[in-house]
Amino acid sequence: MRIFVTGATGFIGSHVVKELIDAGYDVLGMTRSAEGGKTLAAMGADIHRATLEDVEGLRKGVDSADAVIHLGFNHNFAKFAESCKIDHQAIEALGAALANSDRTLIVPSVMGGLTSPGQVATEDMVRPEVSPLPRVSEQTAQSLQGVDAVVVRLAQVHNTVRQGLVTNAIAIAREKGMSAYVEDGMNRWAAVHVRDVARLFRLVLEQHEKGAIYHAVAEEGIPMRDIATAIGQGLNVPVKSIPSHEAQDHFGWFATFAAHSMMASSAITRKKLGWTPNGPGLISDLEHMNY
Repeated sequence: MRIFVTGATGFIGSHVVKELIDAGYDVLGMTRSAEGGKTLAAMGADIHRATLEDVEGLRKGVDSADAVIHLGFNHNFAKFAESCKIDHQAIEALGAALANSDRTLIVPSVMGGLTSPGQVATEDMVRPEVSPLPRVSEQTAQSLQGVDAVVVRLAQVHNTVRQGLVTNAIAIAREKGMSAYVEDGMNRWAAVHVRDVARLFRLVLEQHEKGAIYHAVAEEGIPMRDIATAIGQGLNVPVKSIPSHEAQDHFGWFATFAAHSMMASSAITRKKLGWTPNGPGLISDLEHMNY
């Protein structure tokens, strides 16, 4: 099979490309740059130069593929709403190119905005129609007509280089000279190692049920206090609790996430796909990264 992967040189995308190639798949990786093309060529993938805004470029990538894994996203949080709109339009373009065929489209989603405080998100939970988040990749994929669209909800994806939203907490702690958590810091985040995520995408490609939702979760909920403590030790800065009314001043845009829980289970995913995550935990990666 030939798999078209958008975001093929990104953090998750590059690991998915390697996983697919190692498993014997033919990969067509999308990249914006010549440098990205060199990276893909070195991995053994074919190169497709295009951007997420390039509808015709997306269509051409789909035309030569047996399935599509969409991992491209602009992670510029200063323009988050704009990035989400581009993502929405890209998924619609991919869906239009795949419509009325038996080819699969796999789309990532997030855990945020799925549950009430204290709840653990499960695969059978339906995302509210009105979401507090502007990213609507899941809703867009599920609205596609005549497309075998599958959703993978992602926890905080990590290794010793990047850790999802936690990467922003590290940057803020470095800037402020203090690693903070809000109130008692017992709001919890689910997490998963990037190698486990890559393997899950391959298993979803091979074994998915049409229209299904899967969870990339290894650890259901790590307290933010523990995360902040690991960051403080790594940066050699104080670790402190701050009251909720000071969170906005300290964290800026990140305050929305810093005080909230994003817990999730992957029990259904593990049972249906035989996926067993075995990578290092988030705290271990934070303890072993090069700060």
